[in-house]
Amino acid sequence: MKLNLGCHLSVSGGYTNMGKEAVSIGANTFQFFTRNPRGGSVKIPSDSDIEGLVKIMDEHNFAPIIAHAPYTFNPCALDDGIRDYTKRTMAEDMKLLDKIPNALYNFHPGSHVQQGTEIGIIKTADTLNSILDKSEKTIALIETMAGKGSEIGKTFEEIAEIIEKTENKARVGVCLDTCHINDGGYDVTNNFYGVLEEFDKIIGLNKLKAVHLNDSKNPLGAHKDRHEKIGEGHLTLDGIIKAITHPYISTLPIVLETPNDLDGYAREIALLKELTIDK
Repeated sequence: MKLNLGCHLSVSGGYTNMGKEAVSIGANTFQFFTRNPRGGSVKIPSDSDIEGLVKIMDEHNFAPIIAHAPYTFNPCALDDGIRDYTKRTMAEDMKLLDKIPNALYNFHPGSHVQQGTEIGIIKTADTLNSILDKSEKTIALIETMAGKGSEIGKTFEEIAEIIEKTENKARVGVCLDTCHINDGGYDVTNNFYGVLEEFDKIIGLNKLKAVHLNDSKNPLGAHKDRHEKIGEGHLTLDGIIKAITHPYISTLPIVLETPNDLDGYAREIALLKELTIDK
């Protein structure tokens, strides 16, 4: 089985350099922050830098790559200024990503901050409705969340509601985070196929476009969101292998967000390839 495996890379060296780093560790996809994850500053890449990345992607048969929105974004914020900033910068990011074939834009659906889940869902859908017509083709991915604090998107039902209230449904998908759904109460380790059946029933498997592959430091249903290295957490190595060799999941870009440096990611990618080669 050939999997589309990658990790989170730093954009600081440029887009072409990220492609080179991915190839150097045996990856054929990757994820990166579009801008400072704790701030909002951004260095706009040159067209030649993006073209260099696209050339590497073509030469090495890359799966779609994923850009991750900064943590400072909150699509359902109580504060109108924060939400307006989120809308403006998400639209800028997606317009830039139109230059990269099949690029995906992952974002956290936000925290309702005492407004209530339903209001949060309405506001996040409103954010999507205000930005999707400002880019041509990039698909926005709602990330599954662990349910800490006032996060929305902790259940498949909540994500389905966001999609239902979004006008351009063709431009919205889901990124499934294995740590998050474990912490949210979905049993990845013992019943991943059942979890996907539930996803298909509530959201539709065709909406699942990417996977964040993370083990969890916490047990099922903890609502904590603390990533662990592959095979060193509560999901177990066997559970993770069963998940990524699912016939549908194995076709998607699978990105590691484990607590690692580049060498650590290279080891995890090699391990996952070794354990799935005959699957």
